[in-house]
Amino acid sequence: MLTQDASKSLRWQRTQYSPLTRKIDVFSAVGKFFFFLWWDNLFQNKSASVRRLRAQWLVKTMLDLGPTFIKIGQSLSTRADILPKEYVEELEKLQDRVPPFETTEAIAIIESELGNSLYSLYRDFQERPIAAASLGQVHKAQLQTGEEVVVKVQRPGLKSLFDLDVKVVKNVIRFCQKYFAWAKRYELDAIYYDFFKILYQEIDYVNEGKNADRFRENFKDYPEIIVPFVYWTYTTEKVITLEYLPGIKINDKVRLEACNINPKRINQIGVCCYLRQLLLDGFFQADPHPGNLAVSLNGGVIFYDFGMMAEVKSLTKDQMIKTFFAILRKDVDQVLNTLITIGLIEPMPDIMPVRRLVNFLLENFTDKPVDFYNFDEIKEELYVLFEQQPFRLPSQMIFILKSISTLDGIARELDPDYSLVTCAQPFVKSITVAQGRGRVVGELAKQTRDFIKYKLQQPSKSEILIRQLETKIEDGEIQFRVRSIENDRLLKRINLALKLLIYTCFSGFTFLSASVLLIGGFMKPAIVVCILSGLGFIFVLKSGFQLSVREKLDKIAEK
Repeated sequence: MLTQDASKSLRWQRTQYSPLTRKIDVFSAVGKFFFFLWWDNLFQNKSASVRRLRAQWLVKTMLDLGPTFIKIGQSLSTRADILPKEYVEELEKLQDRVPPFETTEAIAIIESELGNSLYSLYRDFQERPIAAASLGQVHKAQLQTGEEVVVKVQRPGLKSLFDLDVKVVKNVIRFCQKYFAWAKRYELDAIYYDFFKILYQEIDYVNEGKNADRFRENFKDYPEIIVPFVYWTYTTEKVITLEYLPGIKINDKVRLEACNINPKRINQIGVCCYLRQLLLDGFFQADPHPGNLAVSLNGGVIFYDFGMMAEVKSLTKDQMIKTFFAILRKDVDQVLNTLITIGLIEPMPDIMPVRRLVNFLLENFTDKPVDFYNFDEIKEELYVLFEQQPFRLPSQMIFILKSISTLDGIARELDPDYSLVTCAQPFVKSITVAQGRGRVVGELAKQTRDFIKYKLQQPSKSEILIRQLETKIEDGEIQFRVRSIENDRLLKRINLALKLLIYTCFSGFTFLSASVLLIGGFMKPAIVVCILSGLGFIFVLKSGFQLSVREKLDKIAEK
């Protein structure tokens, strides 16, 4: 289905859209949303109806801002484990219900790109699009030779919009780096460069066709992975013609079960497919949201979109192989070392909170689904991590993590008992018997053999408990951790309270001074002093808010 207001022209679809207007639109939207969240938190107004209202506003705003922000919303729509249900349900509307553009424009682009009239090219062409996405829309058609196809047409003026977004987003990043300390912890410039590099590649349909052919070649021996054929005679930079492959939306659990398709099997196919893409081929689809994936009636997974593809660098691939098998072995030290090498974790003077968090995740969630209530057991570590922020997002990893998190969201939607280890078993078995087809396969086979040895030589439960106790004693957790953290919290609260007191005194003193000057007839000095008083009052509010947040965090950690 398409949205009811499909015919309405969105702001980003207009031909006249200046850089200044674009900048104002983006900054205004971000500012409004954070103001809404702050306001709701201030008055504890977090009911389901309010969340639904905010989510609807967010979806409307993302649609109005266009493709760059729709892409962000599409990724978030699969994260039911971290977003409220109301946000997920509303953001799902961005997956395949983006308003289409006029069919007359689509036909004009097809005829201009392919150099012939529409019905000289296609025997039949459905004017109503079967799907509309942020970058283009899809029409079903039939070739003169009888094959059923889909024709994807790029939205008019898309490159011009991207040219605007490149400048606007760069300004947003510079603003954040200048005024927010957290922005300096992340490689925002590199992430920005890689993001727009892939977006520009995505609007080149010739490049998408080549990606599809390469992906199909990588999975030619896997009948459960289905890739549509590209008709190159009917393909240009703005038009691509593909084989028509209908299917069931991959996260539609009800329809899958109605067609006797096991959702757990679909999860297994999807996980093994992405493990091969990431660890073996080094070439993967970076945008696996439900609008780009479907399931055939015989249970195969259909990949539709190959515009947003990414490659894994050799060093990263080697480290990812080691990380994957270290997770399977629950080897905390190896996981930490490889994550630091990749750049996902920054080295810290006290790595213990991160180590305990990694150990907790490996012990609790590799063989069973995530239960977020269990995180109460490590609330002290989460508090420290919140303070120190040891994690970062290198540019080379952003699309890998985006793909994994999106796929993980789909998997948990299909199967509440989803387990990565269980789903990965067929991939691990296939690597075990793989013969030397290059360095990567050799490394995979080596790690697999080590994993099998680990499973065969696992210590008894009593030995595991003794080792855990030894580790805690060596790390000094039992002696020092709780008391030092409590003292640190108390000192920080005192510091914030002193700041609040100073700002309050300053604001009150300047306000009284302004009143005296005003009564004495000194208008201009009174205005200046009054402005200073207003600034002081702003700092009072800010310090009061920070102190309030600090006290709430401390109460949570002390429970």
